[in-house]
Formats: sequence, structure tokens, C-alpha cells
Amino acid sequence: MTKSPRYLALDVLRGITIAGMILVNTPGSWSYVYPPLRHSEWNGCTPTDLVFPFFLFVMGVSMFFSFAKYGSELNKQSLYKIAKRTLLIFAIGLFMNSFPQWKHDFSELRIMGVLQRIAIVYGISAVLVLSFKYRTIQYIGGAILLAYWAILYFFGGTEPYSLEGNIVTNIDRWIFGEQHMYHGFGIAFDPEGLLSSLPAVVTTLIGYLVGRSIKTIEKVKLPLHLLIVGAVLTAAGWLWDFVWPINKPIWTGSYVVYTAGLGTIFLAILIWIIDIREYKKWTSFFVVFGMNPLFIYALSGIWVNLLYSFQFSDPVKVETMSGYQALYEKVFVPLADNMNGSLLFGLAHIIFFWFIGWILYKRKIFIKV
Repeated sequence: MTKSPRYLALDVLRGITIAGMILVNTPGSWSYVYPPLRHSEWNGCTPTDLVFPFFLFVMGVSMFFSFAKYGSELNKQSLYKIAKRTLLIFAIGLFMNSFPQWKHDFSELRIMGVLQRIAIVYGISAVLVLSFKYRTIQYIGGAILLAYWAILYFFGGTEPYSLEGNIVTNIDRWIFGEQHMYHGFGIAFDPEGLLSSLPAVVTTLIGYLVGRSIKTIEKVKLPLHLLIVGAVLTAAGWLWDFVWPINKPIWTGSYVVYTAGLGTIFLAILIWIIDIREYKKWTSFFVVFGMNPLFIYALSGIWVNLLYSFQFSDPVKVETMSGYQALYEKVFVPLADNMNGSLLFGLAHIIFFWFIGWILYKRKIFIKV
């Protein structure tokens, strides 16, 4: 078996997405966040809206190389490994949602979440790529997006792509119940819903097909090839936006194609800089994140929940505040005012979790989640 080429750029891009996830999920205060670090309110795409699809895209690229080690076949052994990893990631996501609420009850436990979506997307994508040839995977991806578009359009309300009218919400309400859904949009709506996980699968399938290109195309020609593919996908997503808005919360097809195109372009640039031009000294910071990505992300979420669970009395304001709020207001606001202090809070958490990742990396500890 020919050994697959190892591209440092892939580890770097994975690490960049994890660092980005920590930054956008951990501002000192949600009242003080610079616009590029916010998600779009509904339709549209900010830099923050690229982080999650980039991670799923990189997961797809990595699948091509990891599955090649086992012959890229769906059999009893590979299916067992896929199922085991899918259930493990989903269970960790549930734990993150419950911690430290497990001390009380589960009556309002949110079922879905980022790790839960990653688990579902991984499981479905893995079975598909091991069951079908690459040309068939292209057709399957296109069919999923068109079918999802039709479901939203014909089974939604009068405004099928709106917050109130989309069918994604109704399905989650029926399966989980409103008390087990996300309420950050003002109503019970889950941006990591069940139905909207299907188009997210296509994000990963595109990544898998890009991984195949990395394997089959000559190294010096690869960046240009990926740039062209990425530009075509990005343009297609932008054009599709005129009839099906680019939208992260319901993960529209235009959003899938647009973000996968940008991910392909970004990966092409990194390959050219890192693996062809060999400018590698700056990459070590992100490689640390890229070696234990899901573990570091899960640990950051558990840490944030733990900070929120601690309550402190503030004698000046005569009120109680969480450990998270106290850390922001007592340490970072005095250093850099509200807005910059909020940004500094997120950057400090990136450094904190990088240090943990660095310890693991130096000791060659790679936690497979």
C-alpha cells in the first residue's frame, strides 16, 4: 500500500478552527463582541460563521487519509469503529450540556449541540464514503442538498427559510420537545438540529473529495487545482444565495457550497505556504491544537460551564456574579476596557488551552475522541 502524503497544512487548518471555536465561544461578555466575531443574526456569513463548517470540511479531508489505512472499506470492523466513535463524541456533547447541571435534574437538558452534530455528521459521512465510489459520493451530496431544499420549501411555512417558519424547528420540537432545545434565538430553535445535520454531512463529503484530490494530484499543481475548485464552489454558493439564502442556523445548501469553497481556497493557500514554500516556523502554535482538537474543544466547554457554576458576592454592586463574569470584570476589564477586555478574555483562553495542548503534544499524548 502506498503511503499517503502528509500535509502539515491540514493539521494547521484543523488547529486554526479549534482556536477559532474557543475565541468566538468565549468572549468576556456577549454584550461586547466585535462584529467579525459574531455569528450572522440569521442570513449571511461572517468570519465566525466559517469556523464550524471549516472544521467539518477538514474532518472530511482527514477521513480520506485515515480510512485509506484500513483499505477504505465498510466491513464489520470499520463499522464498529465508526459506531463507537460516533456514540462517544455524542455522549461527550451531552455531558458538556449537562455539566454541572447533572447535580439537579435533566428536565431542561439540551439534547443537540456542536459535538452532537459532529458525531452525527461523522457517522453518516463515514458510512457513505466507505460504501460508495467517489463519483457516486458527488451525486449523493448533490441529492442531499436538493432534497433538503425541497423539504424546507414545501414543508415549511409561508417563509420557509425564516426562524419561525422553517421545518427544522418543527421536527426538533416533535422529537425532543421545546424544553430540550436551544433558546438563544428567543424561541425554541436548535442551530444544530437533526434535519439540518444532513446538509452538514455534505460539507464533510466535499472535504473527503478534496482529500482525494490531495492524494491524486501532483504536489506542485495541487494549490492551483484547489484554488480553482474553491473559487467555483464559492461562486456557486454566492449565486445560489439569490434563491436560497446563505444561512448557518439552518445550514442551507448555499451555505454548504459557499463555505466549502472558501475552506478549499484557504487550504490551498496553506499548502502553498507551508508544504511547498516550506514556511513552517509559525505553524507550531496551531499544530498543538490540531493534534488533540476535540479533546481541547470539549475541555474548553467544560471549563466555561464550570466557571459559570461558581457564584461570588460582589460587595460593590451588592449582587452575586458567576466566576466567568467575575474573571472578566475584575481582571480583564481593568486591563483593557469592556470591548477589548472581552476580546482579551477570549485570547487568554486560547493561550490557556494551547498550554494544556502543548503539554500533551510534548509528551506525545494524543487523545482520540
